Amino acid sequence: MNNPTTENDSLEVSKSQRKREANELLDLAKNLISMPESRLRGLPLDEALREEVNFARAIKAHGARKRQLMTVGKMLRRRDNEALLDAVNNVDQKNRQVNARFHHVEAWRDHLVEGNNQDLTKLLEQGPDINVQTLRQLIRNAKKETQLGKPPVAARKLFKLLREADGRNPLPPLLPG
Repeated sequence: MNNPTTENDSLEVSKSQRKREANELLDLAKNLISMPESRLRGLPLDEALREEVNFARAIKAHGARKRQLMTVGKMLRRRDNEALLDAVNNVDQKNRQVNARFHHVEAWRDHLVEGNNQDLTKLLEQGPDINVQTLRQLIRNAKKETQLGKPPVAARKLFKLLREADGRNPLPPLLPG
């Protein structure tokens, strides 16, 4: 009996697959090296890998930095990176959520300054903890600043007010149009 697939065949990984995996780990190494120190501190890195990443961050010469990047990539290939990948993905997901909330608050500010009364009514209905008088005054001042070409001081204060309100109770979705 000639068996076309043996146990060794099913366990072998193609050269192309090994290269793809190595390139993914090299991308992870680039991400780790370019990551801010505050984010890097929270990741589950062993001491040797942390030292190599910090060393790579300190290198300014392009060629030397590239060699060190390869060293970090090689270290990643030799260990199980599942926990590290999960941690990096979780941090990235949280950053995307924070950015989405930031853009949502910006959109609210822009709509209010443009003078959309429907949006203002909706905001006041769903955000009862917002000081109506302060909100209306900031909107008026932001409109004046825009018309006169002045720095957007009131628009910044309006953004801050909306961001604080969003932190207490998420702002509702904007009406289309």
